[in-house]
Amino acid sequence: MTSPVDPNDVMMTGENSFIRFSPDGGKTQTDRMSHWRVLWCPAGAGHALFAKSTLTGGEVRIWSDNPPVARWLQKEIESLLFPAFADASTPVTSAAFVRSGGIDSRAAERVTAKDAEIELSWEDFLAPFVLNMPPGTAGRPIGVFSTFFPAKVARISLNGRAAAGQPYPEKRGERDSTSACLAWSETWVRPKS
Repeated sequence: MTSPVDPNDVMMTGENSFIRFSPDGGKTQTDRMSHWRVLWCPAGAGHALFAKSTLTGGEVRIWSDNPPVARWLQKEIESLLFPAFADASTPVTSAAFVRSGGIDSRAAERVTAKDAEIELSWEDFLAPFVLNMPPGTAGRPIGVFSTFFPAKVARISLNGRAAAGQPYPEKRGERDSTSACLAWSETWVRPKS
């Protein structure tokens, strides 16, 4: 009988929702937001927002309510997902994080810092699916399991200015998806040591 327990070690569990805008279907990106709600990792619990956007002048910005969590994410996961977010010399700005709404209408994440008010939102969702990428998938040494809620409409704003993009369609396996997903119930794993 196959064991019901995944054989890998858990690295973190939480959420990693994202928005990516592109004028050419994903070949180039004008805006990339990676929002983390970490329920547990070796550095603790907390939130982090990694941003590279037209609204930040193309510069990487990081906001967090627990800087050690942001630094752990940089080293362990973002270094594989988007290396520009993994530069440990990028300052981490203190911020508060609040979620509102849900997939039945419009989900939003508000990030408030002394110099910034950021809002990310997702709406008009496609059917959800479970992403199953064990270690070794796509050449990555670590793996992830997550429930994706792809949004056809997403928005990014910083201090009242809105990014001028929209999500683009993407296929994930045989499932229809987009470049803007709520990624909930997300667990990252590494091979058992």
